[in-house]
This record gives sequence, C-alpha cells and structure tokens, in this order.
Amino acid sequence: MRVAIAGSTGSIGKQTLEVIRASGESSKYQVVALSANSSVDEVLEQARTYKPSMVAIAEPVARKKVAEQLKLTDPKIEVVDDAAQLATLADVVVNGVVGFAGLTVTMSTLKNGKRLALANKESLIAASPVVAPLRKIAGAEIVPVDSEHCAIHQCLRGSQNVSRDVSRLLLTASGGPFRGRTAKSLKDVSVHDALQHPTWSMGPKITVDSSTLMNKGLEVIEAHALFGVGYDAISVVVHPQSIVHSMVEFRDGATIAQLSMPDMKLPIAYALEYPNRSANSFGAIDWAELSRLDFEKPDRDTFRCLDLAYQAGRIGGSAPAWLSAANEIAVESFLAGGVKWNQIASIIESTMQHHDGQIPTTVDDILEADRLARVWATKISAEMKESQV
Repeated sequence: MRVAIAGSTGSIGKQTLEVIRASGESSKYQVVALSANSSVDEVLEQARTYKPSMVAIAEPVARKKVAEQLKLTDPKIEVVDDAAQLATLADVVVNGVVGFAGLTVTMSTLKNGKRLALANKESLIAASPVVAPLRKIAGAEIVPVDSEHCAIHQCLRGSQNVSRDVSRLLLTASGGPFRGRTAKSLKDVSVHDALQHPTWSMGPKITVDSSTLMNKGLEVIEAHALFGVGYDAISVVVHPQSIVHSMVEFRDGATIAQLSMPDMKLPIAYALEYPNRSANSFGAIDWAELSRLDFEKPDRDTFRCLDLAYQAGRIGGSAPAWLSAANEIAVESFLAGGVKWNQIASIIESTMQHHDGQIPTTVDDILEADRLARVWATKISAEMKESQV
C-alpha cells in the first residue's frame, strides 16, 4: 500500500511512521510522499529513511534547503511546494496538517478518488459544503483518525441505515487540563498550564483547544459532516480516563462504545488498514487493572467554546469556517502571550458577531470566509492585548 503523509513532522505524521515501522521489515506499506511546513532537519531524516518519491515543503527558504541537501544524497526525490500533489502518488493519504492549511490536501485526495485518513478537522469543518460532493467520487472515502470519530466510525459499522437506527452520537471529552476548575480560577493560567494535557500527547494548538473544549466543539461539527447526524442528536460527555473514545446510542436503547487505552496509533492503523484490522495491537486494555470509568456533563459556563461551536454549526454555511479561523487566531495569540486563556472564547464570540451569513459554494468562498474571519479576529485580539497594557 502506497502511503503519503501530509504533516509528516507533526504529532500525527510521526505516529503514522511509528505504525508503519511496527509492521516490520517486510511491511506492505510504502511511504511514497511526505510533506512539512518548515522542519528541515526532521523531514530530511524522514526522507533519507523512507526514500519517498516526493517531498513537499511549504516554506520557501526551508524548501530550498531541503532540495539542496536531497540533491546531494537522494537526487531521485522530487521536492515540490504543494502538499496537494501527494495524493497523485498514494493509495491512502494521511492528512495530519494543522489548521486550515490542510484543506488543499483534503480536496486533492478526494478529487483523486483516494482514501483520506483525516486528522485535520479544520479543513472538513470549514469546507464541508464543498468537500461533501467530492465524497461521491469513485474511490474517494474518508476514514477519520480523530480518536472520537474513529470510535464512532467503528461503532457504526454494524448499522445498515444510520438515519433509521441511530438515536444519538456521544462524543467523549477528557475535560483537558482544567477540568473541574471555575472561570475565576482560570483567569490567569499560563500557556504552560494549558499545554499540560492529562492523557494525550498532541501539538500545542490542539492541546489548547482541548483546554477550552473548542476541540470538542469542532468535533461536534465534524461529526455532523462525517455521519450526517443532526446537532440535536450529538452530545458531549466528559470522561476523564479517556478509555471510552465515543459511543453510539441506537433507537432500541442499545449503546455501543469503542474502548482502548489512549494511543493515537490505534486510529491511525485503523485508517490505514480499513476495512481490515491491524495485526499490531495499540492501546490494549488490562481489564484487571482498569478500576473505574467516570462520566459527567461538561461545564458550559466555564468552557464557553463548546456552545459557540454548536451555534456556528447550527447556523451552517460559512459560520463553521469563521469559527475555525477565529479560533486559530485566538489560540495563536494566546500561545504568543498576547491574550489570556479566558479571552480565547471572547475573541471567537466577538468575531462571530461580524459573520456575514454567506453560503459558500466554491473553495474561493471558503478562503474568503477564512480571510474575513481572520481579519476580524486579529483586530479583536490586538484590541484585547492593548487593553491589558
């Protein structure tokens, strides 16, 4: 199987390579393409190890350095600027690009009728109106790599008619590093505090999203897009152990859940092997040691981003694109020390007040919605930063 990895130097990309290595020396996987933004040393090491046909580097200076080095050691590897080209070489494309930048990879993979192992939730969330038609192309399919959506994907495999059989989807949330904290106690938390996730090892952006519950809000929108279930039938429940990765409640009262220890290599392997199962075990549970599973309602007053996501999802059109873009700007500002953690939700809420209600029909419409939201979010972030001086 020919595998392309977009975002190969990120958390998902690195773990995908771990899954491939775990399959052994006689692996059926062939890494044919890699992409990164600007991580020169890491992508060079990966390229020299896996000998892909293509490496895509977005940042021009980094791309030049990579091209110069590979010309000396591996001249057969083509260095390009656009990760969307990876899909032309692969049977399955793992999209681990962070943020809206992953949209071109998603679009290209589906247009080429390939399997998309999707870990980039923003591209589907923001561009669902233009991505949805591409899923009808012969060979095109999305297998989610998000642990929650992968869990739902597995739980639904026994259902012949989702709209008839399913009562609701239940997305589980760890609660992040601030579970149980009050809004007042979170007023002055640091970036370091927000990055201390209790169960998952992820990149900084998604870890901050987990701390605000925006990650779960975005997953609600993504679940709606992936599985065609209405927002009133998608619930979020906090589950601090992160053992139950999500559940599906059926109309007859039965609930099916997917359980495993927290390990992103399991959903990655699932997406690579689908419809088969991986021969390698990731996240197996020692049932003699598992003592309890707790569940509780999310604190929507403290973690306001969850309801902001539901609101944007119900509005539809370009509203999810605005939400995703505003969140990216707000999180970037927080990580850079520009605004406080509790201002992330405020920046998003203020940005959404300027949403123009447009219904996107093309990629350009999505890009324009993303641009406008970033303009407003950047302005609002700057104003909040100045007010603290």
